[in-house]
Amino acid sequence: MRLFSHTDMEERALLEGLYRAALEAVEPGRRTRTALAEPSLDRARRKARRIGIFAAGKAAAAMARGALAQLGPCEVFAVLPKGYPSQGLPRGAVAFASHPEPDASSMRAARRALRFFRSFGEGDLIVCLISGGASSLLALPKPGVTLAEKRRAVRELVRTGASILAVNRLRASLSAVKGGRLGRATRARLATLVLSDVPGDRAAVVGSGPTLRGRRGDFVRVVGSNADGVEAAASEARQRGLRVVLGGRRLSGDARLAGRRLAARTKRLRPETVLLSGGEPTVALGSSSGRGGRCLELALGAAEVLDGASSAALLAAGSDGLDGSSYAAGAFADGTTVFRARLLGLNPGAALARHDTRHLFAKLGDLFVTGPTGTNVGDWVFIVEPGRRLAP
Repeated sequence: MRLFSHTDMEERALLEGLYRAALEAVEPGRRTRTALAEPSLDRARRKARRIGIFAAGKAAAAMARGALAQLGPCEVFAVLPKGYPSQGLPRGAVAFASHPEPDASSMRAARRALRFFRSFGEGDLIVCLISGGASSLLALPKPGVTLAEKRRAVRELVRTGASILAVNRLRASLSAVKGGRLGRATRARLATLVLSDVPGDRAAVVGSGPTLRGRRGDFVRVVGSNADGVEAAASEARQRGLRVVLGGRRLSGDARLAGRRLAARTKRLRPETVLLSGGEPTVALGSSSGRGGRCLELALGAAEVLDGASSAALLAAGSDGLDGSSYAAGAFADGTTVFRARLLGLNPGAALARHDTRHLFAKLGDLFVTGPTGTNVGDWVFIVEPGRRLAP
């Protein structure tokens, strides 16, 4: 049973409502259909001899369904994380591969992707749908590098707390398909639509840019981003009669410190205000094997600052619905989180030091669980200073 918290059900409903509004705004299928209806792409489609749809990443299924709805029947190959639903895609057109670390299934998916691209030629068009997670799902080391060596190099860099930009640069340097190499396997024209989960929304970084070969005539477009979700959440908050403060759209750096910085800003918030932020902070795991994630660490870092001194409440959650190894999207926190944890004999500081935050939030009943959402644009943090009321 969850111990008493001053984050009441109305506040939690508001925070979850902001999350749902942000999530709806970046729905991959709709974003894909809209992009494919643009005149330049519509003309390319009409001129093409054959059309193929290639999708890879956490949003691959929804993006592929959106493309099929706009283009009609096409040859399709989609690569999804193991356990993700594939409803609406042609039978036999889906491969499931490993995430967050690649394994033999990721190599099989990459080889199959190469065969798919090589089957198209001059006068053809391949619509490439790339979202976060594709880096792990498509893993084929370049000659002279083993998968074990590649995994070890990437894992060591991740444990230092390196940014996703640095991690994906390393992945591309060791890969036979990333950094445009998959795209160079075909003479067909490529139209790459990207759902961005990286700071700055650089298309070449998302999924390590497997189809961005840098040729004239190719089409590249970012169709959705973290900022789109933040803007939708802001609109939802205003409709509820709340003031909106944007806390930055490039949330980065150490997750615990990012949480502390955001929480410190609540001291300047007026009643009936929400602070919105998005991005992708990092966690330097070191040798830790604890269960947790970026959002949980951010929430607990914020709780340390809010402890006993603020009426603000927050939700930190990943847009993909899976925060690290926590099996939750994120967590709620407020000024009672640290106090309630200690009443249960839990040590918040030790949990952060061990990167083992899932157990603490689970004991408090403060995990935010959604399951896989089918999209991926990074993380969001919503903080509400309620004042007298939350909604009209």
